[in-house]
Amino acid sequence: MQTFQKSILKAQDVDLLELQFQPSLFLCFVSPKYKELDISMQKLRSKYPDAIIAGCSTSGEILNVSVYDASIALTAIAFDSTEIKLVSEEITNVNDSYLVGESISKKLEGEKLKHIMIFSDGLNVNGAELVRGLKKGVNGQISVTGGLAGDGSDFAHTFIIANDVISEKKIVGLGFYSDLLKVGCGSKGGWDSFGLERKVTKSINNVLYEIDNQPALGLYKSYLGEQAEKLPSSGLLFPLSMRDQDSEPVVRTILAVNEEDQSLTFAGNIPEGSYVRLMKANINRIIDGAQASAQISANGKGQNSSLAVLISCVGRRLVLKQLVEEELEAVRGVLGVKPSMTGFYSYGEIAPFEGFSPCQLHNQTMTITTFSE
Repeated sequence: MQTFQKSILKAQDVDLLELQFQPSLFLCFVSPKYKELDISMQKLRSKYPDAIIAGCSTSGEILNVSVYDASIALTAIAFDSTEIKLVSEEITNVNDSYLVGESISKKLEGEKLKHIMIFSDGLNVNGAELVRGLKKGVNGQISVTGGLAGDGSDFAHTFIIANDVISEKKIVGLGFYSDLLKVGCGSKGGWDSFGLERKVTKSINNVLYEIDNQPALGLYKSYLGEQAEKLPSSGLLFPLSMRDQDSEPVVRTILAVNEEDQSLTFAGNIPEGSYVRLMKANINRIIDGAQASAQISANGKGQNSSLAVLISCVGRRLVLKQLVEEELEAVRGVLGVKPSMTGFYSYGEIAPFEGFSPCQLHNQTMTITTFSE
């Protein structure tokens, strides 16, 4: 496997690309502030017409151990013995998330399918239902990772790149087919729960209406104090830990609030009867979580990897602030100098809990996928 990386700051930078190999895949993670995306992608397609191009908008672009804004984090990859297939689906209605996930995974079915990577619209999707559909369409031996596109902390517009298409309300899936490809997956958080555990008494899918028979938004605001005025973006600093009888506790982050019905909309489902607790940041534990995620991925089948794709939650970036690159350095410290590292800050992360358990939607985690041949 060969890789090449560059931070693209203007379209002219694409003209200057001179690769020493023929890439099979470009990963492009793009700031919504980048002004020349259409022309940059046209130039990239013109120079490398046979390569697959995939990516999404971000809340920060990751390249090596640096975080960028207003750029494209571009990684060119040439696999030695792995075939790549790209499929995409429109997501015009959030209630179709399950069906879209199932359709993508079925389209990617194949004898040598080893891994699926997903880049999804970050706002017009129920990430938990998307993941449920993805798992339905493939057998348990196929690992699935990915993330929901970001838009800084604005929650206004996200987009997906699928070859020549740049679009909102779209989900793209990459299938990796090989007998020799090794993939490692890791996902860890590092947030602390506090306060009482409370019962969800009214919800529909990912919309939470009542906690302990009280309006959810009002109760949530009572915890946030002055931060409540900055919702929904301030909700990134105070996610919920949610557990039910069917799964381990997962973290859920707010995507939107509705003052009229006092509801909260999350990136994934909050089932009625589940139990939730508020969470807050612990900077040292967040950085330790990134390190633990790297250790899980490195000790799996991705050991001695050539490429690592890091997808970390925008909430982690808002908490870490100027220390944000320390979580990337913690990952580098585990994976070593060999793998090229890229990725983005997201509105949700898709990965197994640990190793090759079934994938789940996570929030506020650092998710790492490593590749080697």
